[in-house]
Amino acid sequence: MDKCTISKATLGRLPSYLEFLRKLPPDKVPYISATAIAKHLGLGEVQVRKDLAAVSGAGKPKLGYVTAELVEKLEDFLGCNQLTSAVLVGAGKLGRALLQYDEFEKYGVKISAAFDSNERAISLGTKTEILPMNQFEYFCKNQNIKLGIITVGEGSAQAVCDQMVKSGITAIWNFAPCKLNVPASILLQNENLALSLAHLNNQLCKSN
Repeated sequence: MDKCTISKATLGRLPSYLEFLRKLPPDKVPYISATAIAKHLGLGEVQVRKDLAAVSGAGKPKLGYVTAELVEKLEDFLGCNQLTSAVLVGAGKLGRALLQYDEFEKYGVKISAAFDSNERAISLGTKTEILPMNQFEYFCKNQNIKLGIITVGEGSAQAVCDQMVKSGITAIWNFAPCKLNVPASILLQNENLALSLAHLNNQLCKSN
């Protein structure tokens, strides 16, 4: 099935399925049912069946899915076997935390370099170098970078976004707490950490 026909909610759940399945020893769990996955992840069985059907079709009656095959199909669908190079702009606390996170490559993304306008943040010769912004456009075009991550403040986010688009980036993961204006052809995923925390706190207050 075409990725464009999959809902955003389904796409958000697929990595959780893959993470769970990867931890199962294939020799001991050759088959896995949607019921077992749903129970482990605390999801509805019907929802899990629909999600997996969109990627892998239906499981075998009374057996479920061949575990190894389901892992392979999820990895292929999520692009885990085609490593995408990304760049990050904003080497502050959040940016550095993302640079130190080792799990991105399991899902097909490698942060090739970070960039910052603050000269004191520049770090060369490290695992993931932090380079000055005046090298950004050349690096992106030379390395054919298509994915950009924004971890700068609200005041700088739109300018960074515009520079990413100018440099050939077609997908942006934005952590700045603001709305970005992008061309219709650009994929944009916003992560508002403060808003998510406020929502969680609101639900907590209601439960007390």
